[in-house]
Amino acid sequence: MRVSRYGVVALTGLALLLLASARDESSGEDNPAKGRIEATYRVDWAGMNLGEFHLNATFKGSAYEMKANGDFSVLAGLVYRASGTTTSSGKMTRFGPEPSRFTLHYKGGDKRETRLMRFTGGTIKVSITPRKKQNPQKRIPVTKEQLANALDPLTAAFLSARYDGPRGDLKVCHQTVPVFDGKQRFDIVLTPKRADRLDATKGPVGLSGPVAVCQVKFKPIGGYRPDHPGIKFMSETDEIEVWLVPLPRTPLYVPYLIFVPTAWGRGSVTLTEIKMNIDG
Repeated sequence: MRVSRYGVVALTGLALLLLASARDESSGEDNPAKGRIEATYRVDWAGMNLGEFHLNATFKGSAYEMKANGDFSVLAGLVYRASGTTTSSGKMTRFGPEPSRFTLHYKGGDKRETRLMRFTGGTIKVSITPRKKQNPQKRIPVTKEQLANALDPLTAAFLSARYDGPRGDLKVCHQTVPVFDGKQRFDIVLTPKRADRLDATKGPVGLSGPVAVCQVKFKPIGGYRPDHPGIKFMSETDEIEVWLVPLPRTPLYVPYLIFVPTAWGRGSVTLTEIKMNIDG
């Protein structure tokens, strides 16, 4: 039971963190889009549907606001149940997103946690409730330099800037996304894997066609325990991949499909529905 619970937590948590989008720093635009995006993702693990999470992103000029919430369970909650809500806000610049505030409210079993991160003047202030006592000797420390330009998980997960190349161009996979979740600092490194195609009968309406499939590497930087089995497994595997698709009539890319291996079965996160009202 304990192993199963850890596998579920690893998948649902990493699902949010490993959703990577394309950033093209050559764009001179400060506001890549205006309007609203609503997306629903389904999470599966070892042949079981764990649940889904819903994301709403709103763009107003250069400012953005995002909110995601999810409910996950195994066997109708008899084995495992968790829910969470996360928000992020900030602005878009010519170099990519700059978050200003991030929140996370998580509830799973007998565990509850609230995190708040504020991005101010190149620094990140973190508040975690309840605050657990940690043995600093067991964790690799996070330095101030490592936090420079780091994104919160939700911004790193979904928000993308412009990429003006052909649809399915594997150049979209050349990127490294720096992430800080309030405890751990890590990089999500994308590299080209292969070109594929999304069948019109499988994906949401309007997203069929060529897709870029990127290999994803999880690279821990600080705030983690080197002996943690989940960190060790995720940093060593070469089997994580993400399918990136462009939104119609926009230069925005979103993840359609993510494959995440775990020691207890393969997991996947799939975009099942998307609604948008965007002016590019």
